[in-house]
Amino acid sequence: MDLSLTALTSNLLAPTILFFVLGLVAALARSDLSIPDGAAKVMSIYLLLAIGFKGGAAVAESGISGQLIGSLVAGVVLSFVLPFLAFGLLRGMTRLDPLNAAAVAGHYGSISIVTFVTAVNLLEARGISSEGYMVAVAAVMEVPAIMSALWLVARTGGRSAVSGNLYRHILGNGSIVLLLGSFTIGTITGQEGLTQLEPFIVVPFTGVLAVFLLDMGLSAGRSLIENRKDISGGLVAFGCVMPLLGSLLGLGTGHIIGLSSGGTFLLMVLSASASYIAVPAAMRLALPQAKSGIYLSLSLGVTFPFNLTLGLPIYFLLANLW
Repeated sequence: MDLSLTALTSNLLAPTILFFVLGLVAALARSDLSIPDGAAKVMSIYLLLAIGFKGGAAVAESGISGQLIGSLVAGVVLSFVLPFLAFGLLRGMTRLDPLNAAAVAGHYGSISIVTFVTAVNLLEARGISSEGYMVAVAAVMEVPAIMSALWLVARTGGRSAVSGNLYRHILGNGSIVLLLGSFTIGTITGQEGLTQLEPFIVVPFTGVLAVFLLDMGLSAGRSLIENRKDISGGLVAFGCVMPLLGSLLGLGTGHIIGLSSGGTFLLMVLSASASYIAVPAAMRLALPQAKSGIYLSLSLGVTFPFNLTLGLPIYFLLANLW
């Protein structure tokens, strides 16, 4: 496999990534460019449906295996452990109090589904296969990190508004429901179902992703502008260092499980990303006193752009060198 600098640069210069950069630059330049909220919501639903269905169809073709079960368990463990690493780094690198450090840490055990979708698209564009069930691994990595963050708050003497409503909110999160639901449908219908939906979920996928990433670039840039007073140099450094450390844990775990290079790359991406949808919603319910401007700006304004522009090529290189 070509691992030259040219191959890595081609990932960085993929049209989808460049559209994200366009949105980021437009936001920082105070452009009035915008994507209607309704359109962004429809694109989000489409991407989750497409990636979940394709993953389910891949599992239907390959069958359920011990490796699949091991990968799911590994995803849960990584999601639970990563916030503790993030909390330690935050306390050492920044001046965040324990409450806000725990709230931020919870985001770094969960996942960014858009980063994952972009990584899958990059593999497909290069003709590299991966385990289809990594979609299910992504889904199970949402919740454990939230539990870790709440445990960290309790351990440091803080209080959280934990209730049955919070757990219902987490488990009923639309992204998780749609991802797992489409994955299940893809598993049931298999390749026949994929053939029927191919003109809808395969052909337009990259184009929709490009427009969606343009919108994400706009959101990331505007989040940085709005919350720039709360983001210190130490927090920016953390937002770049933590993904690298998380990816290394994903790399080692993928090797132990025996994943392919493509599957290991995806597990690294999941371990390196930070949630900006499910976890912020949960933190607003459980830790209303934490500063949302900090954790949203870090996950969406720092780590998300870092992963899309620099992280993906680095993780791709490491996964293949290993």
